Amino acid sequence: MNFLELVKNRYSCRAYKSLDVEKEKLDYILECVRLAPSAVNKQPWRFHIVCKEEEKAWLQQCYDRDWFKTAPMYVIASVLHDEEWVRADGKHHGDIDIAIAVEHLCLAATEQGLATCWVCNFNAVQCKELFGLPENEEPAVLIPLGYAAERQQAGDGTSGTEMKPKNRKATEEIIK
Repeated sequence: MNFLELVKNRYSCRAYKSLDVEKEKLDYILECVRLAPSAVNKQPWRFHIVCKEEEKAWLQQCYDRDWFKTAPMYVIASVLHDEEWVRADGKHHGDIDIAIAVEHLCLAATEQGLATCWVCNFNAVQCKELFGLPENEEPAVLIPLGYAAERQQAGDGTSGTEMKPKNRKATEEIIK
């Protein structure tokens, strides 16, 4: 599949099968994450793989949605604030760097036939406490990872087997 097809196939999955993700696929995805670029090559991130039942329950407390609970595993993507590059004007780039790495994760998962969803609206303070994360580490994104239960249609939250076109602005609206 070419890159445009890959991007078109990636979507925010909100229903997962109970199948485990194969170690080889997870290793491949994590290698893609490891190779993601970052500002000044600081790589200010940490990725926690959550697949033990007790830890999954902790994470589900931080984002209490029925669909989220269907995922067989999760990744917590964190920014290491003491390692992020800071531009001369004070702009911190950790959030940008973690976003690049997480999208590498999502695209690699899609290529491997797996599904993901960016989750940023979660209780990050509770997550940090439950997982005992150090002071410098901020959980930024939760990513459920697994096989999609069924293909969801873009944009409207309904499910089915056919994808609607992605609802995106026209090229001339975003390119100047």
